Order: sequence, then C-alpha cells, then structure tokens
Amino acid sequence: MKQVLFSGVIGLFLTLVGTPLLIKLLARKGYGQYIRDDGPREHASKRGTPTMGGIAFILATVAAYFLSKAITGYPPTYSGVLVLGLMVGMGLVGFLDDYIKIVKRRSLGLRAKAKMAGQLIVGIGFAVLALQFQDARGNTPASTKLSFITDFGWTIGPVLFVVWALFMILAMSNGVNLTDGLDGLATGASVLVFGAYTFIGVWQFQESCANALTLTNPGACYEVRDPLDLAVVASALMGACLGFLWWNTSPAKIFMGDTGSLALGGVLTGLAICSRTELLLAIMGGLFVLITMSVVIQVGSFRLTGKRVFRMAPLQHHFELKGWSEVLVVVRFWIIQGICVIVGLGLFYAGWAADK
Repeated sequence: MKQVLFSGVIGLFLTLVGTPLLIKLLARKGYGQYIRDDGPREHASKRGTPTMGGIAFILATVAAYFLSKAITGYPPTYSGVLVLGLMVGMGLVGFLDDYIKIVKRRSLGLRAKAKMAGQLIVGIGFAVLALQFQDARGNTPASTKLSFITDFGWTIGPVLFVVWALFMILAMSNGVNLTDGLDGLATGASVLVFGAYTFIGVWQFQESCANALTLTNPGACYEVRDPLDLAVVASALMGACLGFLWWNTSPAKIFMGDTGSLALGGVLTGLAICSRTELLLAIMGGLFVLITMSVVIQVGSFRLTGKRVFRMAPLQHHFELKGWSEVLVVVRFWIIQGICVIVGLGLFYAGWAADK
C-alpha cells in the first residue's frame, strides 16, 4: 500500500515544482495557444498562454510510478507499464498535434487522417500487448470478455477485443480533448476519476481471487492481473494532475493541450480495460460522455435540419454564451463529474456486495 501513497505524493510534488519551470521554458520559446475565432469572446485574452502542459503530468506520472517502485522495492508489472505506455503514446500524438499548431501558427494541428493514424497505431499496440503476459493464474492485463464491474458474458475473441479497445481509446481520448476547453475543467474532472480508480485498484487487490483462501467469500473475488499496480498508476496520475491543476485553474498559467488531453483519455481507458471495468468508465467519466454527445447532437442536428440545438458546442461553451462565468461552468461541471464518480463507485460496491 505504501506504493500507492508514495506515487501520489511524488506525482503531486513533481508537477507543483516542475510545471512553473515548464511554463517559463514554453514562454521563452513562444509556444503559446491559438484561440478559435468563432469561440466565446472572453477567450481571446488566453491567446499566447503556454500550451503542451500535458508534458508536465505525463513525465511526473511516469517518474512517480518508477520512483515509488524504487523506494518500496516492488518491481513494475506488465499492467502498470502497458497503461503508462498507452498514456505516453497518446501524449506523443497530441504533442505532434500541438507542435504543428505552434509552428504553423494555426488552430488546427495534425490533419485528421494523420492524427487518427497515430491514435490507431498506439491503440492497436496496447490492445495486442495487453492480451499477452499471463501470470501464474493465467490472467493477462486485459480480458477478451466485456466488463462492467467485472468480466461478464461471452468471450469476444482477440480481434473483436482490439476493435473494442480502439473504440474505447478513441472515444475517451477525444472526449477529454473536447472537455479541455475551460481552465481546469478537464484536469479537475480527471482527478476525480483517477481517485476512483485508486480506490478500485486497492479494493480489487484486497478481494483478489489470488487471495481466495483468506477471503470470507471466495465467490466475490476479482480476477485482475495487477490490481494494486493499477492503483499505483492511478494514484500517481491523481497527484500529478492535482499539482498541474494548481497552475491550470482559472486564470490558467498553462494549458495541457492535446498532449495532455489525449494522454488522459488514453490512460483512463487503459485503467478501465485492465481493471475489468470498461462499461463502468462510461458512468464514472460521465462528464466526458455528456460533452462528447453534445457535439454529436449539434453536428447531427445541423446536418439534418440546418438548426443548432446549442448556442455552441461543446456543451461548456453553450453555457458561457448564456452568460455563465467560466469559473461557474467549471465548478458546476466538476460537481456533475463528482456525482458520476459517486454513482459509479456505488455500482461497483453494490456489485461486490450482491455476490457476498
């Protein structure tokens, strides 16, 4: 359990100290954010704010994970390394996107096909590797069964699993990307979900089927390959994002950029897949789903009827144009995300309690 505590504290410390250094470096190089001309007028003042801040919490998370291992003497696991690899890979795609925006001085970075290709390469690599590396009980980091609070139903096979994993990775990474439109919104919302996955990982470790002989009810156990290590990763992310939020909250001194948003979406999906809580992520990450659906509804309505449902999509900008202040939107959306996390954790616990 010390690993979980150390990773969170180290991640928090590294971003609290490291983010202002990154801000100075990016400002000196002139790597500032470009703002959409059709967005809320209040956002014009954000033009030039350093971006690519996701570098800070990506590096802090990786460092916190391995430092916690070095301090406690526990070795890394395949599940932990794979989830971190997914985060770094998606972050690299986002970094290229951000870098092109800055160099080309435009609000659009990588072309859609190039960005999609990068996400597909990273996602396929993760999905294929996640079905390897069996432990003594025959568990791999991922399962070819669908999962909610644990695996259920029939085996979908490796090919369909890769397709399913890709859908989840693309949906969540782009969902976080769409949410990252107001100071601190995506960062704070992600912290709440990472906190939930820290709890889930610890709980699954305590109730692991590997410890079935010591459980009061062996039938209510979890077949997850490395649950405690997933908690270590989630704790490192929670701490790193909290430290980053200190600098990212309104008025933001730095933006995470696509570097950060794609990385966060990827690692959330990796945690869900490896902890066997894939469909539960749609509930605990409900704010990301809600904001993504607002874009789908807006685009679909305009193409079918020529009319817009919202004043502007994604949803957070609709409320800005209705007169809500940026801070008001962010705090209320954090509350929505908090409710989603509470509901998700409630369902997770209820599923365990029902089997006892």
